[in-house]
Amino acid sequence: MSHDQHIDGAALLDEVERFHRRFNVFPTEAAYVAVALWDAHAHLLDCFDSTPRLAFLSPEPGSGKSRALEIVETLVPHPMVAVNASAAALFRAVSGADGRPTILFDEIDTIFGPKAGDNEELRGFLNAGHRRSGVTYRCIGDGGNQTVQAFPSYCAVAVAGLGSLPDTILTRSIVIRMRRRARNERVEAFRARIHEAEGHKLRERLAQWAEQARGWVMGAWPEMPEGITDRPADVWEPLLAIADAVGGDWPRRAREACVTLVRAAQYTDKHSLGIRLLTDLRDHVLIGVDRLPTIAILDRLNALDDAPWADLDGKPLDNRRLSRMVGEYMTADNEPIRSRNIRTAGGVLKGFHAKDLEDAWARYCPPPQGSATSATPLQPSSEALDL
Repeated sequence: MSHDQHIDGAALLDEVERFHRRFNVFPTEAAYVAVALWDAHAHLLDCFDSTPRLAFLSPEPGSGKSRALEIVETLVPHPMVAVNASAAALFRAVSGADGRPTILFDEIDTIFGPKAGDNEELRGFLNAGHRRSGVTYRCIGDGGNQTVQAFPSYCAVAVAGLGSLPDTILTRSIVIRMRRRARNERVEAFRARIHEAEGHKLRERLAQWAEQARGWVMGAWPEMPEGITDRPADVWEPLLAIADAVGGDWPRRAREACVTLVRAAQYTDKHSLGIRLLTDLRDHVLIGVDRLPTIAILDRLNALDDAPWADLDGKPLDNRRLSRMVGEYMTADNEPIRSRNIRTAGGVLKGFHAKDLEDAWARYCPPPQGSATSATPLQPSSEALDL
C-alpha cells in the first residue's frame, strides 16, 4: 500500500476489532471497542496530554489475559514485553534512542500483589508516565558525584494480572475484567508464526492512518458522555478523540463503551474500602431511616453476603473501626462524621445520622444503581427509636 493512499480509519478499526475477536473473548462488547481504540491511540501518543493504562484483570488464572496482551503486542508501536522488569530498566527504555516503547506488563500481580512489597519506584514510574509531562527522577553517578536527572516517563502501558491494582493506577486505567471462557465460547488458536504477521500488517496500516489523522487529532476536545467527568474523562479523552477521527459508527460505540466501562469500574472497584463502606451504608443500611444505632448498622453490614465487613483481617467490623473509617470523611459543615446519641425505648445509644453522611455520599460514591439492587430497608419501629 502506498504511504500517501488514504486509509479509511473506521474500516481499519473494524479490522482491528475483528482481529481481537478471533483470539480473545472479552466480557463485553464495550471491551472490544475500548481495546481497539487503545491500540490505535498508542500510535498517536504525542497528540494527547495523557495516556490511559489498559488493564486486563481477573480473579483466576486461565482467563485469557496473557493472550489479550499477545494480540495487543502485534498491533502497537515498539512493543516491549516486561515481566518482573525493574523501574530502572523501564525508564531507561522510555528515554532511550530507539523510540518510545509500548510497555506490555504481564503478571503485574507479582509487582503489586499482597506478597510483592511496596514497589513504590515502579508505581511512581507508572503514575508519572500517565501524563505527557511526566518524568522520573533518578540519581546518576557514584558516591559524592551523584546528580539528579529527570528521565521522561510518558508511554503507553498495558498490563495483565490477577486481582486488582493500586488505586493510583486503577483510576488511570481502562479495566477489562477477564473471565474464563465458557464451553460455548470459541476462539481461534493463536499461532505466532502465522498470525503475528497478520497483526503486523494491521500495525503498519494503523501507523499510516495515524500520520494522516495526526492534524485532526492534535488538540481535539471530544465531547464527553453525560456524567463522565474528572479522572474518567481524562482516561477516555484520547480514545474518544480517536473514535471521532475515524468516524463511521465509532463515535457512538466509543461513548457507549465509555459509559459502560466507567460505571462497571465504579460498581466493582469502588476504589477504596472507605468508599465501599460509604456506598454500603447508603445502599443497604440507612434506607428509609434518617438515623440508626451503631449496633444495628454493624449487624446489617456484617450480614451482607457479598461484602468484606464480616471478615476484615479475620475479624468482623466493630464499632471502633466503623467510627474510625467513617470519621475520615466530612459532613456538609466540614466536620468529621461522628456518631451521635440516639434516644431509643431502651435508653440512649450511639449511632449515625443519614444527614451527616449525605455530603460524603454525593462526593465519593457512584450513583445509586436503583431499587433493584437495594436491600430491604431496615425500618426500626417508632417504639425502638424516639424520633
